[in-house]
Amino acid sequence: MRLKLRHLEVFNALFEAGSVSRAAERLNVSQPAVSVALKNLEEDLGFTLFHRDRGYFAPTNEAVQLQEEVEQGIAALERVEKRAQTIRTGDTGTVGIATNGAMSYNFLPRIIADFQRDYPGTRVEMRVHSSRRVASWVGSHQIDIGLIDTPVPAAGLSARLFQMECVCIMRKTDPLAALDVVTPDSLRNRPVIAVTGDHMVDRQLGEVMSRAQVPLNHVASSYFYAIARNLVAAGDYVSLVDPVNGKADIADGVIWRPFEPRILHGLAIITSTGQPLGIAASRLKDRISEGILKHSMADASDDSSQTGASERGKQGEVHDDTPP
Repeated sequence: MRLKLRHLEVFNALFEAGSVSRAAERLNVSQPAVSVALKNLEEDLGFTLFHRDRGYFAPTNEAVQLQEEVEQGIAALERVEKRAQTIRTGDTGTVGIATNGAMSYNFLPRIIADFQRDYPGTRVEMRVHSSRRVASWVGSHQIDIGLIDTPVPAAGLSARLFQMECVCIMRKTDPLAALDVVTPDSLRNRPVIAVTGDHMVDRQLGEVMSRAQVPLNHVASSYFYAIARNLVAAGDYVSLVDPVNGKADIADGVIWRPFEPRILHGLAIITSTGQPLGIAASRLKDRISEGILKHSMADASDDSSQTGASERGKQGEVHDDTPP
């Protein structure tokens, strides 16, 4: 015997309303539909559920014994429907995201906050570590989404690549603020904050300064772009950072100017090729992609395999294992 939800709903409505007309009104169906459903349910169960008396339906002892279970069963099904609805809309569950330092300060917090305003039932867990560790977490399914430097350093990953033009940051009172574009010669005798000293952005800057025959005066390294910006805000420094952190409007007295020749920061959004994202994670990934595109030159690739992603990432010449 397999009971139908509609038959149970009819039983419950009749039990509470006491008449076919009121039960039909409650369920928004016709009275004959209620009568047919009740007849079919009684046939399925093998006993009478109601005494009929001049239009009034009084529950039998059997119906009284059954009613609590029916009510609980309907409530359980309603909970299943509600849960399915929240899953379908992405407003449930937990999304794990990990990033190196570049996107952890002035980008992801705002993206996550906006996302949770739209999907308040979704919990987001964020971790910050090196690009290699983030790639390892994504590849082993510990994290749904990763943001790392290119090239992608591990197999089994799908990557969407982005290229960003770095900007030169300085305090508003710095003489460089009067320039429209900062060039290598503009940095002559200026104290410069490096990322690590060996990060690809540092190496690119070293190369263009060497070609311009201008000594590069690296006086400190910061590891994170956001920390480089804090150092610039606190002292007489300049730094080359990604546009997300360089152009962030955080009222710290730091401004930015374009730098020529251009220096690139390569970024990848990675997911596991062996485990498709759930609805909530897919929607958060889309939000992240839209946010990064606002700061990018162009989309370098669109969800390519790890092999293709790594090859194209090498063209961007950005180090893969430092969390700037």
